[in-house]
Amino acid sequence: MSFVLRRTEEVAVEDLNGQLADNPRQAARLILAAARDGELEAQALLGQILLDGRGIERAPSLAMTWFGIAAERGHSMARNMLGRCLEHGWGCAADPTSAAGHYALAAEAGLDWAMYNLANLLATGRGVARDEAHALALYRRAAELGHAKSMNLVGRFYEEGLVVPRDAEAAHRWYRHSAEAGDFRGQFSHATVLAEAGDLEGALPWLQRALQGGNLNFLRVARDQLARSPQEALRQLAHAYGQRAAELGDESDGIRLDSLRPA
Repeated sequence: MSFVLRRTEEVAVEDLNGQLADNPRQAARLILAAARDGELEAQALLGQILLDGRGIERAPSLAMTWFGIAAERGHSMARNMLGRCLEHGWGCAADPTSAAGHYALAAEAGLDWAMYNLANLLATGRGVARDEAHALALYRRAAELGHAKSMNLVGRFYEEGLVVPRDAEAAHRWYRHSAEAGDFRGQFSHATVLAEAGDLEGALPWLQRALQGGNLNFLRVARDQLARSPQEALRQLAHAYGQRAAELGDESDGIRLDSLRPA
């Protein structure tokens, strides 16, 4: 999809995403102009860069405003992100019950991320009554749409025998699918299965991928798990996981928010 900025410059959404990496300030200005002109994708993207502080000063409450504008116009991912803000208290008081309502609407529209996020609330009973069977159904729906994180969690249900009978073979299959689809937790789960089966040669490349893609919380937990491993090769990797965790930090390269509020 592409849109015209100030009637003179046509820019594709994919190009703007690339510019956010190469020239975040310029991309933020272009996104802002398009959002003000009513371009739906730009409005959703503006919400995201305001939430992340990419090329613009971080402003979660203003991000919620733009997510809300795009959501009311039918943008399912913006609806999902509005739910994320409400769930985690980004720019507002945390309200997981309201978050669940937004996730449900986006899930009904077929968005895999919303299915995953709603399932997370159902699995833990945050904001809604705990319902692991419903959670698994949503994880499975999202997994069948190709959602890698949901694949890993379907595997976890089978490994632990939650709702469904314990089935190690099914769990391992879902972990492999998740790993191949690019989820770092799935890669770690798949590698753990391989290592426990004695296939260190197969496990190590997946652990390296998880190391490169993992977020801070994951890396810390994985580091501790690897440090407790009886296998020397895995204990050595714990140090690399710890180093990578230490390297991660928030960065912003922003512009001021003066006069950016939507009309």
